[in-house]
Amino acid sequence: MNQGFLPVCRKDMEERGWDAVDFAYVIGDAYVDHPSFGPAIISRILEANGYRVGIISQPDWKDNTSIMEYGEPKLGFLISGGNMDSMVNHYSVSKKRRKTDAFTPGGVMGKRPDYATIVYGNLIRQAYKKTPVIIGGIEASLRRLAHYDYWSNHMKRSILLDSGADLISYGMGERSIVEIADALKSGIAVGDITFIDGTVYKAKDLSSVYDAVTLPSYEELKKDKLNYARSFYVQYCNTDPFSGKRLVESYSDHLYVVQNPPAKPLSQPEMDRVYSFPYMRTYHPSYEAAGGVPAIEEVKYSLISNRGCFGGCNFCALTFHQGRIIQTRSHESLLAEANQFIWDKDFKGYIHDVGGPTANFRAPSCEKQLQYGVCKEKQCLFPKPCRNLKVDHKDYLKLLRKLRELPNVKKVFIRSGIRFDYLMADKDDTFFRELCEHHVSGQLKVAPEHISDAVLQKMGKPENRVYEAFTEKYKKINQKLGKNQFLVPYLMSSHPGSTMKEAVELAEYLRDLGYMPEQVQDFYPTPSTISTCMYYTGVDPRTMEKVYVPVNPHEKAMQRALIQYRNPKNYDLVMEALKKAGRMDLVGYDRHCLIRPRQPKQGSGEGFRKQAQGKSQAKAQGKGKQKKKAIRNVHKKKQ
Repeated sequence: MNQGFLPVCRKDMEERGWDAVDFAYVIGDAYVDHPSFGPAIISRILEANGYRVGIISQPDWKDNTSIMEYGEPKLGFLISGGNMDSMVNHYSVSKKRRKTDAFTPGGVMGKRPDYATIVYGNLIRQAYKKTPVIIGGIEASLRRLAHYDYWSNHMKRSILLDSGADLISYGMGERSIVEIADALKSGIAVGDITFIDGTVYKAKDLSSVYDAVTLPSYEELKKDKLNYARSFYVQYCNTDPFSGKRLVESYSDHLYVVQNPPAKPLSQPEMDRVYSFPYMRTYHPSYEAAGGVPAIEEVKYSLISNRGCFGGCNFCALTFHQGRIIQTRSHESLLAEANQFIWDKDFKGYIHDVGGPTANFRAPSCEKQLQYGVCKEKQCLFPKPCRNLKVDHKDYLKLLRKLRELPNVKKVFIRSGIRFDYLMADKDDTFFRELCEHHVSGQLKVAPEHISDAVLQKMGKPENRVYEAFTEKYKKINQKLGKNQFLVPYLMSSHPGSTMKEAVELAEYLRDLGYMPEQVQDFYPTPSTISTCMYYTGVDPRTMEKVYVPVNPHEKAMQRALIQYRNPKNYDLVMEALKKAGRMDLVGYDRHCLIRPRQPKQGSGEGFRKQAQGKSQAKAQGKGKQKKKAIRNVHKKKQ
């Protein structure tokens, strides 16, 4: 296995003695060789299996010669839009262009195109008509079948078709990418690679497709949003690697997109191997002059201990990408990685995070999952914890204790998110106590998201009383420890199900709490989530019941402003929202009010009257002060 960074140009390839690469890997991010970055994992696992990989990072999409750095690769091109969907990377929820890109050298915006995977795929096809093209990463994974695209406000085809690619490797991809590479190396034509789990392919007919569930056709999806809701729920129920079925989506009588079942989860030894590769753990040195890649800072001294999430939040795409079955690394693997960076000259003694999508998940939620898969129509934690749920923090606690004992380590923080309802389901308070004592940096970030049970139900989150009980317990434990530590709640505005009434309720809750969040997440309809399906269709795909959805940008702005009602910039929006909600009782001078009435502008009759009245009062007060001063002077003289 080669040490150092992978090749990023022909000169690097020649220095290794290669005449060509097996795969040219086109990525939308800067090249960062760290296991928190998907392209690093995929390229390293291919390298470990004997394949030569060259990186083409952020090519000029206006020039097709930019993807010819290595000539035609022997086996094919790989494409990843980056660690984020390129549209989320570029635009805020209000569809305004972001100013910086943390995954680009110097944080410069504009180094990748919108819909990057599609653009790169077509760029390659201009130069190489028949070379196999395999797309992957979060953008391809979540757009693998027809999907609602928030930014264009249209139903889009499978990204497989629009990109001109031959295959999608969806999900985390470690299994499927090696199987694809081996198949290509053995001489199998890319069009015949139809048998690998975790992939999506095109078919001219269904004569060789067996055991498949047929989804509504693309034309049917465009005609009726309810067809999309039905289709999406079928997809949602087939995201499990043990029980998931093959899915077929028709685009014409001679074009079908076929999704194979998800790849099986990695075992612990397999996970350990993925993180044992010789990552350089930083960005390519060529980016130093531009100031480096900002995204590395948050993860440089962090540890990924698990993947997958059985939390099942409806606004999260993890079910479609990583799945609901928890996969973990061993303590030995994590300690070995920590020992690589605790001697770094820039390490200050703080491990920033030990976790994953949810930090305190360290095992599958129940025994049967690795044999039968997760329940299709039931959640592990919602609306209440399942009676079969295993609640146990002992393994995670042992891991944290071992990390705390490492030399040079002052503190081990948990920042990737604690699932508080899972924590509250644990009858043993040992982990909760040690969490507060050792792993909080003064503030613990948690995600209640809302306080209205009606909205929480649409989010797939527990009832507000669970969060209230958690906050009370957190407070008591910290008091016993003599610590003054706080909770920082993540809150979301404008989620499906949230009317202005629920938005005002959230503002009142914050008023009573005496807290105004600095940051608020307005619901962002990203591909492949239940919440996005609700946003587009106006129904809950699980029940087909109607759901109120705030889609008007101005209404969304009002709901967001209510959460930050103390901000003077939000005054007009808050006033308008309170009028719309019929809650003008919250405008006034009482303690329960959110905002005060705005004073009339000077120049109006009322303004002149109040101005004159104020001057008269000031004049009378001035005379009174002069009189009191004269009396004091008389007393002094007498003395």
